[in-house]
Amino acid sequence: MNNMIWLLRAARWARRPPSAQMAKLVLGIVAVGLAVVLLEKLGFWPDWATLDPRRNPGLPR
Repeated sequence: MNNMIWLLRAARWARRPPSAQMAKLVLGIVAVGLAVVLLEKLGFWPDWATLDPRRNPGLPR
């Protein structure tokens, strides 16, 4: 059932592809996300923007 929905969505997208402006927007958002991940992996991410790790990830009391 879910596969049929995705096939219909793909068919609609093939008939009316997104505009160049929408494609640039999506690529820009993906690039910003990759830049944030890269900065965090390289150690340049600021400490104030990092969450404190929880000591006990269990259920709250």
